[in-house]
Amino acid sequence: MPAFLARSLLCLLTLFIPFCAWSEAAPPQPPRTENGLALTPPMGWNTWNRFGCHIDEKLIRQAVDAMVESGMKDAGYEYIVIDDCWQTARAEDGTILADPQRFPSGMRALGDYIHAHGLKFGIYSDAGKLTCAKRPGSRGHEYADARTYASWGVDYLKYDWCSTYEQNAKSSYETISDALRATGRPIVLSICEWGVNKPWLWGKAIGNLWRTTDDIYDHWEGIHDFEHGVMDILDRQVGLEAYAGPGHWNDPDMLEVGNGKMSDEEYRSHFSLWAMLAAPLMAGNDLAAMTPQARDILTNREVIAIDQDRLGIQASRAQKQGDLEVWARPLEGGGRAVVLLNRSEKAQPISVDWETLNLPRALRLRVRDLWQHHDLPAATGSYSADVAPHGVVMLRLAL
Repeated sequence: MPAFLARSLLCLLTLFIPFCAWSEAAPPQPPRTENGLALTPPMGWNTWNRFGCHIDEKLIRQAVDAMVESGMKDAGYEYIVIDDCWQTARAEDGTILADPQRFPSGMRALGDYIHAHGLKFGIYSDAGKLTCAKRPGSRGHEYADARTYASWGVDYLKYDWCSTYEQNAKSSYETISDALRATGRPIVLSICEWGVNKPWLWGKAIGNLWRTTDDIYDHWEGIHDFEHGVMDILDRQVGLEAYAGPGHWNDPDMLEVGNGKMSDEEYRSHFSLWAMLAAPLMAGNDLAAMTPQARDILTNREVIAIDQDRLGIQASRAQKQGDLEVWARPLEGGGRAVVLLNRSEKAQPISVDWETLNLPRALRLRVRDLWQHHDLPAATGSYSADVAPHGVVMLRLAL
């Protein structure tokens, strides 16, 4: 019997086999590629840290106006992100619905207002059936929700991890990533599963940033339930620097600058360290009632320039002697950004030598203080400064 006829009979006799024996295996799927967005860490403002669920259309419009009028937009902030509690239910066809009492003009109109001011529109959802505030999540509605967000003009999605139970994190975030891409609209994806499933190992071609810890709260240090102080979050960034880069960032959570539970010195340290970490700079304060001190911290363009450095290399902890630390990162063009951090309760001198920074000890470098906004005398081999308690000295070193 000819071989072809024999194989045909075999296929007829094995009807329970979904394809014939000579059928070729499905071609392997091409590797996922990044979406080309967030080539520098995203900068913006999010409602959650200051307002939680107490949000409405008026608040968002005030924040938009304040971001422009305060100079934050000119300093590089662009995203206005509405976190949890904007949604109430789903329509009969499954479409997600915004709270009509709090957002009477609708999300499309609010997005238009944001865009008319030269800013970008961010929104929140969750990979589970319910959000963390027990509002409707996107589980089972990922593609429909993505289409809805695109129709509203959304530019950024923060995607949380409550009510997920036995869901696979990587698969769940791949689903929403694919849904966003299918809309044809460029939408930055913020993976917010608190570092539980080590998203730095798999998130690079799925999202643009991923949370590395539980939530931040407005304290210098300490852990309260699932909330971590600034220093506790900082410690958990050690060793993650290899996973960050243009288009894919470690996210140590939003900024607490201006929320009132820390000193201005501590807020300067917080902001400096997040910039060194190449972290997304998402303000979380009341923009419309911002103090001059908070505004000056959030709009320090020399510090922001470190965060936004296009080389995109996250700082590493180069030196630690008890409560005294040195954090450093290379910059585009060959310079270095350095933070001398004093975690203790008293002022102390901190020194850094060039060898710690992988630089020749004989090298003479220009030194600029990024908070004092002035050039210091050039230094060879090392640099020392007195650092305030819970404070930093932040430097740019260059040839």
